[in-house]
Amino acid sequence: MRSPVTGWLFLAPTITVLAIFGFLPFLYVAFVGFFDWNPFAANPGLVFAGVNNYRRLVFDDLFLRSIGLTLQFTFWVVLSELVIGYLLAQLFMRDFPLKGLFRTIHTLPLLVAPIAVGASWKLLTTPGLGPIPYYLERWFGIDYRMGAFENQAFITTVVMDIWHWTPLVTLTLLAGLSAMPKEPIESAQVDGANRWQIFWHITLPMLKPVLLTTIFIRLMDALRTVDEVWMLTGGGPGTATRYIGLHIWRVVFPQTDYGYGAAMSLLTLYLTIMLCWFLYVALVARKPRGS
Repeated sequence: MRSPVTGWLFLAPTITVLAIFGFLPFLYVAFVGFFDWNPFAANPGLVFAGVNNYRRLVFDDLFLRSIGLTLQFTFWVVLSELVIGYLLAQLFMRDFPLKGLFRTIHTLPLLVAPIAVGASWKLLTTPGLGPIPYYLERWFGIDYRMGAFENQAFITTVVMDIWHWTPLVTLTLLAGLSAMPKEPIESAQVDGANRWQIFWHITLPMLKPVLLTTIFIRLMDALRTVDEVWMLTGGGPGTATRYIGLHIWRVVFPQTDYGYGAAMSLLTLYLTIMLCWFLYVALVARKPRGS
């Protein structure tokens, strides 16, 4: 029988990597968040500010707006990707001509770097150059000018994220559906259950671990989105798409306010953890009534 020491030896490389690239940077950011620090100032030293950086967050309208925009963006992209991804996963569970080709084409967006996705969508949505403004005006009479209308810019970033990351949701849910036993579903069909009853009482509970993992992955990615939106809109027009990642970048680099940026980063991390915890409690840890 192997001793516990053997197990810890096998885990040591992973723990070391997590400590170096995860825990130590977290401690450093937490430390910087209590200081005013501009490394390019005449006096670049750290000046202790206590909780002043966190107090500023409460009264920073631009930061609070970016948080609200990020939550709206996250809600719409995660919900849309789950619905579309599940429908596509159910489709790929069936046999139809050229199924392998369609699956390959569907996963191609995952191979494109986020910054390239933003640049490509910039070309697609530029009036007078891209096909999206042309066909929207020709077919639907929509005057599409993303640089002038805030709602159009927000919707465009949502659609871009859905296009890029729905294949990931499809693949994870497809793996979950493929691993599900068929006997419970077949028994429910014999008993006369309809599709909605089968989905709600059989498919969804059995798919819950995969579904929850997928939600966590997409939730964390959506809350920290930067590069795609930066290439597409730059956070504009105005602050219409200035999500929290872009806002932190602008505070840390152009404004060189590292202490305040560190405080915003920690608060964003806390928000992400709380949202994941809330979803876990709501979907998994909550006890059924009558238990």
